[in-house]
Amino acid sequence: MNFRKGRGKEDPEINLIPFIDVLLVILIFLMVTTTYSRFTELQITLPTADAEKAQEKPSQIEIGIDAQGRYKINSEPVSFLDATNLANDLKKAAEAMNGGKTGAPDPVVIINADRAATHQSVIDVLEAARIAGLAKVTFAAQATSTSK
Repeated sequence: MNFRKGRGKEDPEINLIPFIDVLLVILIFLMVTTTYSRFTELQITLPTADAEKAQEKPSQIEIGIDAQGRYKINSEPVSFLDATNLANDLKKAAEAMNGGKTGAPDPVVIINADRAATHQSVIDVLEAARIAGLAKVTFAAQATSTSK
């Protein structure tokens, strides 16, 4: 065994030629497999509008309920005795909207209740609409405003 300090101490050698060969192969692969185009286009189908067609608005019956439990049908106050009485008023309003035409589509009943109105008053309107045979019932919602 030779334990002398001076021998065997060589500078490390870094061979960059295999690294350059790998980089060239990757570069050639990218050049061959990538397609280049000067302009790219998106195929978009734009919507069209036809101003000649007038969209038919469905007839609406608006029922307002205030905090005291009073009802208004299309801004006309009605007296409430029971759901059947209110159903008769709804039928009259629907017939007035259809102009007496048979086969006309049923109007949409819009319930617009005050925030402080009771739940029972809204249920009474739903029951009256069911008795009147008006199946399309919806509720009007109003966004709360932050300004005073």
